[in-house]
Amino acid sequence: MKWTKLTLSTMADALDLVSNMLNELGIDGIEIIDNVPITENERKAMFIDILPELDEDDKTATISFYLEENQDVGETITQIQDGLEELKSFTDVGSGKIEISETEDVDWINNWKEFFKPFRVDDTIVIKPTWEPLLDISENDLVIEIDPGTAFGTGAHETTKLCILGIKKYIKPGIKLLDVGSGSGILSIIGAKLGASVVLGTDIDPNAVTAALENVEVNHISSDIVNILSGDIITDEAFQQKVGLGCYDMVVANILADVIIPLSAEIGKHLKEDGIFISSGIINTKKEQVKEAILKNGFRIIEIKEMGDWVSIVAQK
Repeated sequence: MKWTKLTLSTMADALDLVSNMLNELGIDGIEIIDNVPITENERKAMFIDILPELDEDDKTATISFYLEENQDVGETITQIQDGLEELKSFTDVGSGKIEISETEDVDWINNWKEFFKPFRVDDTIVIKPTWEPLLDISENDLVIEIDPGTAFGTGAHETTKLCILGIKKYIKPGIKLLDVGSGSGILSIIGAKLGASVVLGTDIDPNAVTAALENVEVNHISSDIVNILSGDIITDEAFQQKVGLGCYDMVVANILADVIIPLSAEIGKHLKEDGIFISSGIINTKKEQVKEAILKNGFRIIEIKEMGDWVSIVAQK
């Protein structure tokens, strides 16, 4: 099915009033683009590491929305223009220009799957999507099946590869492993497959927890070995207690530099003496900041690996 896309040019200060007007016309699914900087809390919630450069002097904004084939485009535009005329008494609504385009009905949630194919992290670790056959395999291969859903972590990104290689290098049979920001659960699963006897993953997104638990089951790993919990280990003291203190041999965190920095002040409480902390997701421009935080918080750095623009730091308590 084809949809008609309408894009309305307005002003950032008028967004609330214009959005409410559109809602009253029965338009409730909108996309807003503006130059208003996000707040610090919003940045943390969205895990944004590098912010886009914004022209804060540009006060314009656009609102886009879609009409089905059976909806009258001309009538809708007339209603919107009438609504804008009324709002002009209260605020500057901008140009009010409406652009029209067409788009096909696409399954955006699943469309990316055609680009996720089986691949090798190294000579023995193979990552495959659950929906793809695996043709090139040997008896020594460790195969991990993943369906990330809307969670982060197919294993293909440099940050995840760095973490996987770090786990493989430093893991010992029977260890207890904590995976902070577990996403799809890929690192938790690999940790268990490589010999960890107990693995706990944590993520602030309940949807990621659901995806991770499904991936644990797909890989035939017992819930007695791997469990995933939803919570914020950095700020929630009750959750910190629930996760456990001083009991982990290894912690892995594939997140972002601006999360790893405060995490490094907390995570030592959960590690045993001489425990290993593997962090990744660090853009190279923030490597020194993360190093400084890790050293300040009671760790010594064992190894730093880089892949592309990304950095992984392995440290010991």
